[in-house]
Amino acid sequence: MFESKSGILLIGGLGFFLFAFLSNGLVPILLYRHLPEQTVAELAENQNLIYQFEDLSVRYPEQFEKYYGEPNQENLAVALELGREIYTAEGCWHCHSQFVRPVSNESVRWGKVASSDEYQNVLQRPVLWGTRRVGPDLSREGGRRGNDWQALHFFDPPLLSPSSPMPRYTWFFDENDPAKPNKRGLAIITYVQWLGSWLEQYPLYERFVPLKEQMQNPLE
Repeated sequence: MFESKSGILLIGGLGFFLFAFLSNGLVPILLYRHLPEQTVAELAENQNLIYQFEDLSVRYPEQFEKYYGEPNQENLAVALELGREIYTAEGCWHCHSQFVRPVSNESVRWGKVASSDEYQNVLQRPVLWGTRRVGPDLSREGGRRGNDWQALHFFDPPLLSPSSPMPRYTWFFDENDPAKPNKRGLAIITYVQWLGSWLEQYPLYERFVPLKEQMQNPLE
């Protein structure tokens, strides 16, 4: 049997399967076995994301207090986890990928090529790499645009991107008002602002005057 053409193909097929298993399954496990998977609470310690969450509390004070209360890390973790659930449930990953590939100058458009360590956290279970690019890759979306822009974009995408095929998500807002994001709206904005917040090129929160100081000293 093994001397026949079918036998050789069978052995070759099994060999390639074994190679694929080792290279794509076992090797990554061995490489990152020392790197523990980050929890949502640990992800909420990210200072860039904390700034964005505080910014939401200032821009939408009544809505934020109604649904999340104080902009502390505990509530940030709740919003972040809920935002991921909403993003998945709404099928956003059908049109947006979260994986910058080392081909076609993708790094020029969306930033550094994705690396394995970026997916070592609970919000990447399961991973949302995606295969379609109806919309842009969102791996580095966080910090690129303000929270007001994100809110209006979810409310009515063509207002900001005229040719956008993205549907309107009016149920993310109370009274169909883009100035009143509800619990779901605030959560998904938080999740989007988290994407890429761990990178050095994310707009550093140190560049901004702390929001509490801005409110105390509005003219400075």
